[in-house]
Amino acid sequence: MRTLLRFAGAAIIAACAVAPAASQTPTASETTAGNRLTLRDYLDFEDVQDPRVSPDGRQVLFTRRAIDQINDRWENALWIMNSDGSRLRHLLKGGGARWSPDGTRIAYTAEGEPSGNQLFVRYMDAEGAVTQITRVPKAPTDLAWSPDGKWIAFRALVPMRERWNVSVPAAPAGAKWVEAPHIVEKLSYRRDRVGFTDDGFQQIFVVPADGGTPRQLTDGPFNHGAPEWTPDGRTLVFSGLREADADWMWRESEIYALDVSSKAVRRLTTRKGPDGNPAVSPDGKLIAYTGFDQSTDTWIEQKLYLMNADGSGSRLLTAALDRSPQGLIWAPDGSGIYFMVEDRGSRNLQFVPVAGGAVREITKGAHLLSVNDIDKAGNAVGVKASFTEPNDVVLFSVARPGFKQLTSVNADILQGKQLATAEEIWYPSADGLRIQGWVVKPPGFDPSRKYPLMLSIHGGPHAMYGVGWSFSWQEHAANGYVTLYTNPRGSTGYGAAFGNAIKNAYPGKDFDDLMAGVDTVVNRGYIDAKNLFVYGCSGGGVLTSWIVGHTDRFTAASANCPVTNWLSFVGTTDGASWYYNFEKLPWDDPSEHLRRSPLMYVGNVKTPTMLMTGVRDLRTPMPQTEEFYMALKLRKVPTAMVRFNDEWHGTSSRPSNFLRTQAYLRSWFDRFAVKGAAVTTDESLTRQNP
Repeated sequence: MRTLLRFAGAAIIAACAVAPAASQTPTASETTAGNRLTLRDYLDFEDVQDPRVSPDGRQVLFTRRAIDQINDRWENALWIMNSDGSRLRHLLKGGGARWSPDGTRIAYTAEGEPSGNQLFVRYMDAEGAVTQITRVPKAPTDLAWSPDGKWIAFRALVPMRERWNVSVPAAPAGAKWVEAPHIVEKLSYRRDRVGFTDDGFQQIFVVPADGGTPRQLTDGPFNHGAPEWTPDGRTLVFSGLREADADWMWRESEIYALDVSSKAVRRLTTRKGPDGNPAVSPDGKLIAYTGFDQSTDTWIEQKLYLMNADGSGSRLLTAALDRSPQGLIWAPDGSGIYFMVEDRGSRNLQFVPVAGGAVREITKGAHLLSVNDIDKAGNAVGVKASFTEPNDVVLFSVARPGFKQLTSVNADILQGKQLATAEEIWYPSADGLRIQGWVVKPPGFDPSRKYPLMLSIHGGPHAMYGVGWSFSWQEHAANGYVTLYTNPRGSTGYGAAFGNAIKNAYPGKDFDDLMAGVDTVVNRGYIDAKNLFVYGCSGGGVLTSWIVGHTDRFTAASANCPVTNWLSFVGTTDGASWYYNFEKLPWDDPSEHLRRSPLMYVGNVKTPTMLMTGVRDLRTPMPQTEEFYMALKLRKVPTAMVRFNDEWHGTSSRPSNFLRTQAYLRSWFDRFAVKGAAVTTDESLTRQNP
C-alpha cells in the first residue's frame, strides 16, 4: 500500500488574510500590493495533467484544469498542441484522453447523457466529429484502446448487493415514510471521497469504438483493476484479488489474464504479497509489474518484476534499488522499462534493461517530474514542477535528456510577482539520524530580521514532501512567514529502513526529528522564537496534536483532520488495514493504541490549538476531531473546531475551502502571536468570515 493514511474559485467575496506579527516593521517594498502572491490569485490559477503524445509524435494532448469560480470547483478541458509547443489550443471539455493506435481518434470522458461522465470518441481530422459511445449508469474509467482500434476497454461499477427477504407492510397511499435502512455486511464498506462502496464492484467492459452496447467481461463479488491489452488484441491483463475472503486478505493482490472472447480468467501470479500495475511488452511476450513479499512492516519499497505472458519465469529486476518504481512504461523497442522514482524530495525517470544490469538514471535534478508517455522515437512527455515553477508540460528525448517546456499556463499570474525561495537543509536528529528539510523564505528575505516560523508536517505518515510548487507556502511567505517543511523518519523517498523506522512507534521518534529541525532553523538567528507555529493535516494532524501534548514551545497550533485516539479510530476509518499497524488487536491489548494516542496527553496541553476537518471525512472521521476538541475545551485550553462543509478528507478540495484554510490558519496564529511590531494586513482582502 502506498500510504497508511492518505489524507492535496468560488463565488466568494473575500477571505481574511492577516500577516503575522514580526519583530520589525516590513519595508514598503515588502508590502507593495502588486508584487506578491495574494490569496485571490488562487482563483485564477491553472494546472496541467496527463499529457499524451500522438502515435506519430507530432502532437501532444493534455488536460488543463481551471477553477469554475461560480460553481466552486475545478473544471477539466482537453487542450492540444504541436510537439514543439506551437498551435496551443482548446479542444473540448473532458479529461482522461487516450489516442487511438493509428492517431486518427481520441477516447475521453466528459459529461453526457443520461447523466454523469460518459465515454466519447472524437475524430482528429478537420471535421472533428464527436460520438458519445456509452450511456452507462456509472462513469467509465481507465480507457484502453484495442491494438486494432476497434474496441475500447474500460472499468465501471456494477451494482451488486444481497437483498434481505423481509416482509414489511406497505406504506399507506400518500405516506412519506423514511428511506429504508442501508444494510452493511462487508468488512470494508466505505471509502473517503466515494462514500459507501458495498453496493457493487468494479468490472471490466469492452465497447465498439464506433458505438454500440458495452459487453461486461468480468463478474462476481470482486474489484478488477485497470485493463491493459496484449498486442494481439485477444487478452486483457489486470490486477485484483478474485478470492472469496479478499476483504480479510491484507496486502494481497494478483495479476490476471482475461480472454476477451471467452471471458475466461487466468491467475498469473501466486506470490504471497501484493502484485499490481501490469505492463505488457511491445511484442506481448513479457509482463512487467510491481510488488513485494508479504511483510508486517509499515513501509515496504515496491520492487519491479518481469514474467512471461503466461505467468512463468518471474524474476526481479530492481534488487539493488531501495526505492519504489512508479508509472511503468516499456521502451518502444522492448529493451527495458522506464519508471519514476521518488528520492530525497525529488522525482525523476529511470530505466532498467530487460537483459539485466543496473538501473540507470535518465533525468536528474531537483524537481518533481511525472512522465506519462513515450513515443516510438523515444520522446517522453510529462509534467514537471519545481518550488518556483507550477506544473507545466515538458518534452524530452530519453536518449539525450534536456527538457523543452511546452506550456506556461500560469505565466500571466506570476509575471512580476516576487516569489518565496526554498533552501534545502540537512540536520541531525536527537539520535544522529540525518533528516532532510526545506526552509521557505519570504520575498525580500533579510537575515537580520526576525520572522515568525510555521512548521508544516506532511500526512501519510508514509509520504514525501518534495521540491514542487506549493501555492499554500508561497502565499504564507507573501504574508511574511518563514515555513519549515521536513521529511522525518517514516517518510518515503529514503529507503525501506527509513520508512519503516516508525513501526509501532508513530507518533514518537518522528517528533524528535521535527523538533531538531525547528532547533536548526531557530539557531540561525532570523526566527522570532516567541512566534513559533505548527500545523499539519492527516498524519500531520496526528503529529501536531502529539506535539502540543509533549512541548509548550509553540505559540499556537492547528491540528487538521487528525487522528487523536487510535482505539476509536481503527474501527471507524475507511477500511480495516489500520488494525494491522499495531502489534496486538485492541481487544486483546489496548495499551499500544492508548500509548500512541495524542488524546492520552491532552492533560499536558497549554498551546492554543485549532482543529479543522471536513464534515464528510471518512479517513480521519470527525469524531477524532471532536474528542480532542472536547477535551481541550473541558480543560479551558484555547481551541476552536472548524468544520468544513462539503469536504471529505482534507480541507481544500473546494477552491473556496482552500482560501478558508489559508485564512483561518493565519487568523488563528495571529490571534495568539506575541506582538513585537505593527501587524500588516493584506489590504486587498476584506476582514470578514468568508
